[in-house]
Amino acid sequence: MEINRPYNDFGEFLRQQFPYKVQKISIHAGFTCPNRDGTKGHGGCTYCNNQTFSPEYCHTDRTVTQQILDGMAFFARKYPAMKYLAYFQAYTNTYAELNRLQKLYEEALAVEGVVGLIIGTRPDCMPDSLLQYLEELSQKYFVLVEYGVESTLNRTLQRINRGHTFEDSLNAIIRTAQKSIFTGAHMILGLPGESREDILQHADILSGLPLTTLKLHQLQLIRNTRMAKEYSDAPDSFHLFDVDEYIELVIDFIEKINPSIYLERFVSQSPKELLIAPDWGLKNFEFTARVNKRLKERNTWQGRVFTSSV
Repeated sequence: MEINRPYNDFGEFLRQQFPYKVQKISIHAGFTCPNRDGTKGHGGCTYCNNQTFSPEYCHTDRTVTQQILDGMAFFARKYPAMKYLAYFQAYTNTYAELNRLQKLYEEALAVEGVVGLIIGTRPDCMPDSLLQYLEELSQKYFVLVEYGVESTLNRTLQRINRGHTFEDSLNAIIRTAQKSIFTGAHMILGLPGESREDILQHADILSGLPLTTLKLHQLQLIRNTRMAKEYSDAPDSFHLFDVDEYIELVIDFIEKINPSIYLERFVSQSPKELLIAPDWGLKNFEFTARVNKRLKERNTWQGRVFTSSV
């Protein structure tokens, strides 16, 4: 970690991997999830509405190649010399037969200017055969597998209908890292039923795992989700952070995180027409600037109170 930087930034990680600027391009490849199709459940996670992270260029009626080219056209206006990472983002992007997955990933990599893959998935959807393939792929290309962990508490995972346990997350993260594949985790801070102490305990647990990257974001209540209905029926069972309170929580979380892990983001911004609460009126970069300002005011940094268990 740079001495003048209060945390290990994901942008710095990418600069270490590439001698040029890279940009993620989100892809919706038409996958579903095992807690949607009846394999493990129906309806998906209670908080999930995938419209919240589908850019304008990202539509399932277009091929992977077309989505990437549309994304390139969107970004190239500003950075014509940029290279790209194909980000398989929506739903569970390892939930298919191996030959279908290979075709989709390799289609993305065949587009000129694409230099790697980021694959968002669930920890219970990573068979050994796919992991072996990704290990081979990672020897030629940048490959980052990003697991939706969301919580380290099984009671929370059950309440939000994740359909997997934290033990599944442990298993997947360790197996992936052992293949020397970049391994990421995604966490939601503020899920119903979790106290501040529970949330900070997540940081302690994650810090002991072989993670390359970590994404955080606040719980958001999104229209047309089961969680929105739960909130309408029992608002007292939720704690929605105001922005200053969440900033303090994020900084307390950062202080506990292993300083070797790269932090990609702290917040998410859903489309205003879908968002019920909390509506802070801040862009992601504005929120990050406030985190950085507060880190400086508190004279603190990533891993300040991290204690290795090794």
